[in-house]
Amino acid sequence: MKKLFSPLLFLPLLALLLTSCGGGDYKGYQTRSYTIRGQHYQPLSVEQALTYRERGIASWYDESSFLGLKRGNTSLGEKVMPWHISAAHKTLPLPCVVKVTNLKNGKSLKMRVNDRGPFIAGRIIDVTPRAARKLGFADQGLTDCEVEVISIGDGKYKRKAKRGFSLWPF
Repeated sequence: MKKLFSPLLFLPLLALLLTSCGGGDYKGYQTRSYTIRGQHYQPLSVEQALTYRERGIASWYDESSFLGLKRGNTSLGEKVMPWHISAAHKTLPLPCVVKVTNLKNGKSLKMRVNDRGPFIAGRIIDVTPRAARKLGFADQGLTDCEVEVISIGDGKYKRKAKRGFSLWPF
């Protein structure tokens, strides 16, 4: 009798399910306004975001678990796993790619912004634990950083950033 179930066939399927991003409910860019804890936020337009660069405080957050049993979903409906490198921002269009530079040690990392936050005054970006480790501030929890948009959107909606504008005097 033939074996219908093989662990060797099951493992790749399980890996695919655990690493898939679970497609979001958006087309193009997510720029709709929203309210959290009584605070209203109006995301930047795509044109404004294409020139975005800002300095401020970065923090890290952990919405994941190994098997995805915790919340783990972003504002775009994507899964966040411990090995992902991604971020949350209050007003950038979702999704976008940013370059985050730790100003205390000079380390930089490109990452996808696919969530909203941080909702704590004075912080401009939240990154995943792996991103915080790579940027060298996981043990401290916070760091001074610079965030610069590289692109907005995915696939046919992707637009590359324009240079020459800053929200911070350099």
